[in-house]
Amino acid sequence: MKRRLPLMLTVNGEEVELFVEPHWTLLEVLRDELDLTGTKEGCGEGVCGACTVLVDGKPVRACLTLALEVSGREVITVEGLAGAEGLDPLQEAFVEHGAVQCGFCTPGMLMAAKALLLEEPAPDEERIRRAISGNICRCTGYTKIVEAIASISGPAKGNPAGGKS
Repeated sequence: MKRRLPLMLTVNGEEVELFVEPHWTLLEVLRDELDLTGTKEGCGEGVCGACTVLVDGKPVRACLTLALEVSGREVITVEGLAGAEGLDPLQEAFVEHGAVQCGFCTPGMLMAAKALLLEEPAPDEERIRRAISGNICRCTGYTKIVEAIASISGPAKGNPAGGKS
């Protein structure tokens, strides 16, 4: 008989309590137990960035993070970006700038970009490129993604926080 352990965390603003096996990853819990399938499994080795989520505002690879490691912490997935008033400005910018093609990398790319904007509201292009460098995209060539992120960042755009927090 497998032994499940209690896990309590906040996911997209809601407190969650469930029992998990010690070897389950955060990705498995999000997708299989909480049905939050926006977070993608690409490589399963932490290389592609498709599984990037925010844990306490910092980007982490959900495929490499044991679920029990995030006990008591706050997790934000791509589903948590949009609010009652609609899409997050970052999501809107991705659509407006054509930064979404096949869409597989998009959730992880959005979460990496969101982490950057929370930390640094007015990043330059070099900083944006560094922040998303761990997220692989096979379709866009990154230019439209960088343009989308730059379009909403900084006080010059009337958005000192780079979108919703």
